[in-house]
Amino acid sequence: MSNINDTYFDGYYKEIWKAIIPDELTVKEVDFILPYFNLQPGSKVLDLMCGYGRHALALAKKGIEVTAVDNLEEYINEIKQAAEKEKLLLKAVKADVIQYRTDDVFDLTICMGNSLNFFNADDVTKLLVNISSYLKPGGSLLVNSWSIAEIAIKNFKEKGWNTVEDLKFLTNSKFLFRPNRIETESTIITPDGETEIKTGIDYIYSINEMEAMFNKAGLSLKEVYSIPGKKKFVLGEPRAYLIAEKG
Repeated sequence: MSNINDTYFDGYYKEIWKAIIPDELTVKEVDFILPYFNLQPGSKVLDLMCGYGRHALALAKKGIEVTAVDNLEEYINEIKQAAEKEKLLLKAVKADVIQYRTDDVFDLTICMGNSLNFFNADDVTKLLVNISSYLKPGGSLLVNSWSIAEIAIKNFKEKGWNTVEDLKFLTNSKFLFRPNRIETESTIITPDGETEIKTGIDYIYSINEMEAMFNKAGLSLKEVYSIPGKKKFVLGEPRAYLIAEKG
């Protein structure tokens, strides 16, 4: 198995995740993806670590042929049901994304929602090599992150809490080194006092380190945005969108 967060599908945690990433952000990201990468009906997109399919489903509704891959069976089943209901050109695959292989050739691969930062440097390199192998020449990779060093170091907080509807969401984080990473224990508390705990690791890479890993895979970093297609990334922004191209 790859070195990935010990995550699980859970109704409570999913609601927290949806609150962290509102639907409005997904709409803006998809509205950027379609014209920026010149996607047309019939274009092929690979969505790795697709989660519950917020991008995969939205793109498929535009006529894009999407392959969505995630390691969690519950997410994949949810996407399959939605795709079948709406008769979308969407293939959902449960797989360890590091081990995933396909004969398909894609116009674009996306790794959204900070998912690339779940992996250590060796696994990121393996994943990028795989991605490059099934991108067409001139094809692109879009990576969304809020854990690059230029963001994480400035915004790191040891403790935090939030309320989502009637749930309390508590986090306790440590910034560790060699390798640079943030280890976080998240606790969800329900109104009746029940708790659920999730632990995770975000590996921290600078933009330069990301570019070096892209280059090893035959990918060239073209741009880094903070607002997709509208504003180039600067220090202080809460998220980054890295765009690479297969040479």
